[in-house]
Amino acid sequence: MRTILTIEGMMCEHCAKRVNKAIYSIIGVESVEVDLASKKAVVISEDVSIDEMKEAVSEVGYKVVESEEG
Repeated sequence: MRTILTIEGMMCEHCAKRVNKAIYSIIGVESVEVDLASKKAVVISEDVSIDEMKEAVSEVGYKVVESEEG
């Protein structure tokens, strides 16, 4: 499954790395690509809910403001 998350609050590469690490730590996530310029993360996973991803992002201090599966 491919999920695109728009994340509020990322300002630098350090922020992007924190988000990447948080999402990638979820069991079932196969890959994560965080693009700082567009404030988006593209996640490839097996059976990982958007709520789980939002929770992981929230735990490191950022907020998912939009999500899209496809």
